[in-house]
Order: sequence, then C-alpha cells, then structure tokens
Amino acid sequence: MSTEVIGRFAPTPSGRMHAGNVFAALMAWLAVRSEGGRMVLRIEDLDPRAHRPEAAHLLMDDLRWLGLDWDEGPYWQSERGEVYAEAIERLEAKGLLYPCFCTRAELHAASAPHASDGTYVYAGTCRGLSPAEVAERSTRRAPATRLRVPDASDPVGTIQFCDLICGEHAENLARECGDFLVRRSDGVIAYQLAVVVDDALMGINQVVRGNDLLGSVARQIYLQRLLGFAQPTYAHVPLLVAPDGRRLSKRDRDLDLGEIRAHDAGPERLLGRLATAVGLAEEGERICADQLVDRFSWDVVREHAERQVVFAAPSRRSTQPSCLLAVGKQPKNSR
Repeated sequence: MSTEVIGRFAPTPSGRMHAGNVFAALMAWLAVRSEGGRMVLRIEDLDPRAHRPEAAHLLMDDLRWLGLDWDEGPYWQSERGEVYAEAIERLEAKGLLYPCFCTRAELHAASAPHASDGTYVYAGTCRGLSPAEVAERSTRRAPATRLRVPDASDPVGTIQFCDLICGEHAENLARECGDFLVRRSDGVIAYQLAVVVDDALMGINQVVRGNDLLGSVARQIYLQRLLGFAQPTYAHVPLLVAPDGRRLSKRDRDLDLGEIRAHDAGPERLLGRLATAVGLAEEGERICADQLVDRFSWDVVREHAERQVVFAAPSRRSTQPSCLLAVGKQPKNSR
C-alpha cells in the first residue's frame, strides 16, 4: 500500500507574495495534487517582525485566487512554542547544545572559511567555554544556542541525500556550516529547528520549495536523525530571477501579486507563464491550476530546470508586458 503524499505551503507573512513565491507554491501544490495527496498550510511567523496576521490573511486570499487550496491548517508557528521547547530539551539532554555569545559583527569578521553560498562557517568560538566563562559573559549579553555538529572526520557529519530536481548531494557539516543556531539570542527558535519539528509533527513527507533553501537540507536531516524523525523527500525548484540575475524579493516588490491581480481578472495568464517555464504549458497558454494537475511530471520539470526562460508581467503604467524575468537554478542560501 502506497504512502499518501503530504506536502505543505510554509510562507512567511513578511509582505505580498511575488511571482517567485507563486511559482514555488504552484510546484508544491501540483506535486501533491498529481498524487492525490494532502496539502498543509503553515504560517512561518516565528520572528516577531513576521507576526502580521493581516499579511497572512492577504497571503491566504492570494492562494485562493490562484486556485491553490489546502486541506489542513493554517497552523501558526508563533503559537507552537511548546513543541519547539520540547525539542530543545531533547537536544540539551544529549549534551549537544551550548551557549554562543558571538555578535553578528564578530561572526562576519571572523577569519573562518566561507561556504560556497557566501555565508560564514562557524569557527566554534564559544564551543569550549568553561562554566565560569559562560557565567561571566551572560552578565553582558544573552546567548544564542548552537548545536554541535560532528567533527569533519566523523562520517556521521557527512549528510547525503537525493533531491528530486537537483540530484545527489553530500555535505560535510563541519566544513560547510559548522555548529549552527537552534535558538537566537532573543529567544526566537531558529528556522532550521522549527521547520524540522513542524514537518515531522504535521506528517509532511514531501518538501517542495525554492532552490535558495537547498543549503538547509543537510542541517535539517541531521536534526531529524537526532530527534528520531522521518526524512521527507525534497525537491528544490528553480528561482525566478530578474534579467540582471538578482533574486526576486518582497522588499523590492518584484512582480508583486497585488500588481498582477490589479491587471488580470484571473490567475490564468500568470499560471500559464509559470507553467511554461518548466514545460507544463505551451507558450502563451492561459490555464488554471486544476488543468495543470494531469500534466505535472517531475521528469518534465527536471528537463527544464536548467533552461533560461523569459517571463513577462505587466508594469504599473501599462497593461502590456514590460518586466522580464528569467527562470534558472541559483546558488544555495543558508537561511
């Protein structure tokens, strides 16, 4: 008997969705619906700056407008502190956590080697602090909490996985990221721990998201193993980028869905353009989400994942296409 596919939308309500967010959501939804599975909606609002219920409800309205429904949720990370605290306690009981007093400036100024995506590899500065040193530094600033990773020579610290789009990957945690945060100095649970706990407790067995999060997989698998959770299947879809190679961002209001909705009576043109980018629709075809379900194929998506595709959307001053974008794989980002 086959296992039911359970996927998820996990948006952060930090602003209006842009076309890149829509693309990732569409791929996640099609991957689930094509298998007759279930979708879970989780609002990732752990950071107080992202705790914006009005933005979250607008996001849900946008998903409905796109025809991307869900079967369970919404769950709000801001209401799930107890389950994260329990996971922290379990890791602490294993002796794997320690306080870190490094400031952001100190981390970026450190001479540690940098990972391929430009982020620092933590040098273990606070790993060996004595109880007296911890007590003294705690009088000056609240510590963050880091998780120890195995030494570079320990095979347990080399994480291997196969992504449905990007293929085989292997990462040595000590060399490529070092000990990583599970709780910030302000007490907010770190992204890596929160998503691992939530995906496990919500039964998520298929994670489809943007390629910028490919660099998070090894840390998440390591946490899953430590906490005794099952490992989901991963698929990291290409990102939408501007012609200059810049990632789309909510901050820059790149292809803001509000702008798109103001010009289009329905989502068919947008969905058609996004589906064309990965070979699921013909050039110029307008199509709704339900019509794409039977066309969805990971083989087709993989074939088009490396191809550069021009994407057009209306500008604010005209109903004619004027904003050109390209679809393509991007370097990983360690969120």
